[in-house]
Amino acid sequence: MPVGEAGIPDIAIRAFDILRETFADALLSVHLHGSAVAGGLRPQSDVDMLAVIGTPMTEGQRRHLVAALLQASGRHPAVADGPRPLEVMVFLDTELAPPAFPARAEFVYGEWLRAGFEAGDVPRAASDPEHTLLLAQAAREAVPLYRNTAASMLPEIPPEQIRRAMREALPSLVASLRGDERNVLLTLARMWHTAVTGSFAGKDVAASWAAPLAPPDVADMLIYARDAYLGRVVDDWQPRQHAAQRAAYQLHERLSALL
Repeated sequence: MPVGEAGIPDIAIRAFDILRETFADALLSVHLHGSAVAGGLRPQSDVDMLAVIGTPMTEGQRRHLVAALLQASGRHPAVADGPRPLEVMVFLDTELAPPAFPARAEFVYGEWLRAGFEAGDVPRAASDPEHTLLLAQAAREAVPLYRNTAASMLPEIPPEQIRRAMREALPSLVASLRGDERNVLLTLARMWHTAVTGSFAGKDVAASWAAPLAPPDVADMLIYARDAYLGRVVDDWQPRQHAAQRAAYQLHERLSALL
């Protein structure tokens, strides 16, 4: 994948330009986070961006931003000679000082939402425990690409909020298993790792950590999902539906007990 100056992916530079064009002086900070700054991009990694703004978004800004990101972002699955898929989240500074629970995002763009955006959907402000988890991880690892004089650091999320967010995110995560088996199983492994260690890890690192601690059938699914994420295998979940469901159920039960 093409990489720009100082190791910043080209698509991140493009996304920053779009954010600056959209928000002008209301843009307080832009951060790069996720695998781009924590262990390196994997073959199917998104490029994760987080922006903080000083004023609520207008309808025109929402429509402009989603249209521009649809044009810039690569589709899933990522291809070697194309742009990376983007995940871009925008937060209001007043929502972050201190952050409410669950955290409220002003705008979310991700490739899993592309079909709706192409059909005319416009991202709206929403609260979600997954936003809390994203902020918690970003506060520890994000690299600022831009911060103006009015911007503060990303907020530290208290440990009790992190655990509560994982607990509340579990049901919807497991319910979304079919069609998203790889991501769901790896996210469950990441949650397990965080629940035990208090730290955040990449999906492949978390799966490698969790596999020796899991029953053999669950370990097999985690290693398969990890290897697909790393591009070692082309995953086919159709013949593994029941095994993936059993693994997700057991991971859910383990996490529920921990949390």
